[in-house]
Amino acid sequence: MAQKGVQLDRESFSCSICLDLLKDPVTIPCGHSYCMKCITRFWDEEDEKRSHSCPQCRQTFTPRPVLVKNTMLAALVEELKKTGLQAASADPCYDGPEDVACDVCTGRKLKAFKSCLVCLASYCENHLQPHFDAAPLKKHRLSDPCKNLQENICSRHDEVMKMFCRTDQQCICYLCSVDEHRGHDTVSAAAERTERQRELEGSRQKLQQRIQDREKDVKLLQQEVEAISVSADKALEDSEKIFTELIRLIKKRRSEVKQQIRSRQETEVSRVKELEEKLEQEITELKRKDASLEQLSLTEDHIQFVHSYPSVSALREPTDSSSINIRPLRHFEDMTAAVSQLRGQIQDVLRQTRTKVSQRLTEVDVLLPPAEPKTRAEFLKYSCEITLDPNTANTELSLSKGNRKVRVLFEDQFYSHHPDRFTSCRQVLSRESLTGRCYWEVEWTGTGVGVAVAYKNISRAGNRKESGFGKNSKSWTLHCFQDEYSFFYNNMKTPVSGPLSSIVGVYLDHRAGVLSFYSVSETMTLLHRVQTTFTQPLHAGLWLYWYEVTAEFCKLK
Repeated sequence: MAQKGVQLDRESFSCSICLDLLKDPVTIPCGHSYCMKCITRFWDEEDEKRSHSCPQCRQTFTPRPVLVKNTMLAALVEELKKTGLQAASADPCYDGPEDVACDVCTGRKLKAFKSCLVCLASYCENHLQPHFDAAPLKKHRLSDPCKNLQENICSRHDEVMKMFCRTDQQCICYLCSVDEHRGHDTVSAAAERTERQRELEGSRQKLQQRIQDREKDVKLLQQEVEAISVSADKALEDSEKIFTELIRLIKKRRSEVKQQIRSRQETEVSRVKELEEKLEQEITELKRKDASLEQLSLTEDHIQFVHSYPSVSALREPTDSSSINIRPLRHFEDMTAAVSQLRGQIQDVLRQTRTKVSQRLTEVDVLLPPAEPKTRAEFLKYSCEITLDPNTANTELSLSKGNRKVRVLFEDQFYSHHPDRFTSCRQVLSRESLTGRCYWEVEWTGTGVGVAVAYKNISRAGNRKESGFGKNSKSWTLHCFQDEYSFFYNNMKTPVSGPLSSIVGVYLDHRAGVLSFYSVSETMTLLHRVQTTFTQPLHAGLWLYWYEVTAEFCKLK
């Protein structure tokens, strides 16, 4: 109980300005006591007001009171120090190197509890109290302690910057908006924060989507590693059976082939693991970036948010993983076939085994096909000449320019009957079948056109679901309109965003199962990419939706 009494005494003999025990205590007319230096410094700052007030009760005095040391209070404080008052009390929480200091404390400053975004000052719990008691101060916006409050002050006008100039992309004060930024697109910092907040959410969604994509890619790579191992093991098993029958003649070659398979397996697994590691690192970095954006989205200081957003939201170029393709159990099938031939050609094949088996292993595409082109010049290396097949054209379509251009007419054309002709939709297919790597461009005019690829056995009659491009599992199409794109496959619609263009580029890697559509202008912009397995050769197709629509396969060579 005695200890509690000492603690209460400490509070009674502490200066409310520095929050420490009174030093050279003085008592002012209202009865409150302060350190001589603390109240002198406080009143020196009030000299311009011609009246002076008590920091605690706010009573004012005119003229400035004469300060005289309270000798009785000073003696009592010294006596209390000797009785162990210092040790009895808890150490006040002073600010450290990484803390924000209270702007009001004199002497040794306490750690700030809150920062005021209106006063542009930070306060400890004691000096923050007026913001909870005084009606005008209750309206001020408080935030967690912030070291950079002075960045909110306009260096030109010494005013709080509460506005943002979108023309010059900088924070400004009100005077700036009517002075050097007059006529510019200016908004409040809060409005700009709202706009940037929406951008931030969009960035986070993209980040999260990229994380999901990368995690999916990692799973694909893990499956590729397993497929390589399973395929290699199967090839070894089959080879072992064959070599058992020929053991006396090809024992040496069996050992060599086994070594080649294992070596190739190790090489390709190593390549997959390397790419997997890169994607794992990118996922970690993206998650770190997402956490930074989330932290930034929680800050209450609009100016600090606007200052920090551009650097936090910047992203590095992603690792290219668009061409990952899994082909389970097919990696070494050519090698197995080559070894199987040895059974019926023991003497002759024995002399050719070394060359033939090695050649087969070299041709195995274990991991990834070549990367997809990036520039139009690279795409043009795979350009192909495409012409339309008149026997497939709907009777409302007219072909011209060597069967490269098609348009819709108001009346039927006098085409002969043909089983390949589309009867329900204004569609036409190319004469050429497409395999390997191909690139072509379609230039269109009018209200809308479908740029498609389809298997030759797509239905030519019946309803749209059976014969329309993109409405079934035998065709893929990009629907191009004057104000939007959309992609259809198996009657499932996928919204597509990207710059609108009258020229659409199509890239096909049949073996890798890649089909990509591009908006072609001064640059190539990817609109939509399909990753699948094509089971038949493809044909390019066009679907013209309304009258006065034209589409043409561009000459690229």
